Amino acid sequence: MKILIIGGYGTFGSRLVRLLANESQLTLLIAGRSIKHAEELCNKLRGYAATTRALHFDRDNSNIEKELRIIQPDLLVDASGPFQSYTKDPYRVIKACLTTSINYLDLADGSTFVQGVSQFDAQAKKNNIYVLSGASTCPLLTAVVVRHLAKGLTRIHSIKGGIAPSPYADVGLNVIRAITSYSGQRVALVRRSQPTFSYALTETIRYTICPPGHLPLSNRRFSLVDVPDLKILPDLWPNIDSIWFGAGTVPEILHRILNGLAWLVRWRLIPSLTPFAPLFHWTTNVVRWGEHRGGMFVSIEGSDRDGQKQERSWHLLAEGDVGPFIPSMGIEGIVRRILVGKKPASGARAATMDLELQDYEKIFQKHAIYTGHWQTKGSGRSDRLLMEQFGPFTFGLALVTIAGKLHLIVRSWTLFGIRLPTCLSPHGDFYEFEHDGRFCFHVEIKHTLIGLIVRYHGWLMPTV
Repeated sequence: MKILIIGGYGTFGSRLVRLLANESQLTLLIAGRSIKHAEELCNKLRGYAATTRALHFDRDNSNIEKELRIIQPDLLVDASGPFQSYTKDPYRVIKACLTTSINYLDLADGSTFVQGVSQFDAQAKKNNIYVLSGASTCPLLTAVVVRHLAKGLTRIHSIKGGIAPSPYADVGLNVIRAITSYSGQRVALVRRSQPTFSYALTETIRYTICPPGHLPLSNRRFSLVDVPDLKILPDLWPNIDSIWFGAGTVPEILHRILNGLAWLVRWRLIPSLTPFAPLFHWTTNVVRWGEHRGGMFVSIEGSDRDGQKQERSWHLLAEGDVGPFIPSMGIEGIVRRILVGKKPASGARAATMDLELQDYEKIFQKHAIYTGHWQTKGSGRSDRLLMEQFGPFTFGLALVTIAGKLHLIVRSWTLFGIRLPTCLSPHGDFYEFEHDGRFCFHVEIKHTLIGLIVRYHGWLMPTV
C-alpha cells in the first residue's frame, strides 16, 4: 500500500511516519516543499520494515492533479496545515483526490474546514473513494470515547472534554499559528440546546485528569479552544444541551498570559494574535517546567432508561514523550484496519465513525498510555484526590496501584486552608497491601529539609 503524506517531515506527519514505519506492507512517501527535510527523515528510518521515499510536493502547485497521476498513491494523507489558515481554495487537495480517484485522510483541527468536507460526499461515493477529515484527537478520538461512554444512555445532555499536553512536548509553528488565529475570536458551540457562540481562550475551567489506579496529573486550567468537536458532535447527538472543549497547557503563568491577550482581541483592542505566533512558538519550546506527562479527558452527562441522570468520564494519561503521537494514532488505526481488509465506507465526511475505542486501545497498549473511567464527579483543585487532615494541615493524596500495593502519593497540601507549594510538602513511602488475609500497611514520612520524620509498619486484624 502506497501512502503519500503531505507534510510528512512536519510535527504530526513525522510522528505518523514513525508509527507506521514498522509495517512491511507500506510504502511511505514523505512529501513536502523541502526535499532535504524529507530525505533526512528517510535516512533516520533506514532499517525499518516500511519502505520510505522522499518527494518534493507543494500542495499549492497548480499541477497537483498531474503530480498525483504520476505518483499514483493508494492513499493521500494531508498532515500539513494549519487548516484554519487555508483561505484561497482550502479544499484544493481534496478536489485533486476526487479528480484522480485517490482516497484521502487528514489531521485537520479547523472546525469550519472539517465540517465543510461533507459537501463532497456525493462525488466521493460516485468515485468509490473515502474522504475523511479530522482523523485526529479532535473529533475522531473524542467521538469514539463519547460513543463508548454513552452505551446504555437514552440521551446525552452535555459533553465536556480537554487535552492537557506535557510542557516538554515539541509544539510546531503551525499549531501555534492555528491557536493564535482564533484566540479571542468567536467560536460556535451549543448551549441550552441552542446554537450560539463564545470567545476562544476567554472561558476557563479546572479539571484533574486521573485514570483510576494511576498518579493523576496536577489539577489543570483549561481554556476554550476552537476544535471540530464543537460543530461535529452536535450533528451526531442532535438533542445535546451543551458542549465544551478546552486545552490545559502549562506552565500556567504562560497560559494565563495567553488568556489575557485573548481578552484584548475579544475587546478589539488588538485585531489578532497571529503576528505573535513566532514569539509564542519560541516561548513554549524554551520556557518549560512541570511534569513530563500529558493527558486528556472526556466527560458526559446523560439519562438512562429509567430517567436517572448519569455522569461518566474517560481519562487518558500519557507518560513522557508519547503524548504528541496521539493525534496521529487515529490515522494509524485506520491504516491498520485497511491492511486487514476493513476499508472505510466511501463518501466524504468528518472522521467520527471509522474507529472504535478498542482500535485505539490496541495502539495505546504499545506505549506508556493509560486510560480509565469514572462515574463520580469531584470538584475544585482536589478533584480525584483522597483528602486527609492532620491538625491544621490537609493533604490531597492520589491512590495509585503498583505491583499489587495501594500507594498514597501527596499531590497537594494546605495549612489552615491556604495552599502550599507541593515541592515543600512531606513525602515518603506510604502503601497498603494484603498478605495472608491481613490488611498490612507501611508508612515512611520524610521532609526534604529535615530528613526522616517517622517510619512504621504493621497490620490490622478484625476484633472478635
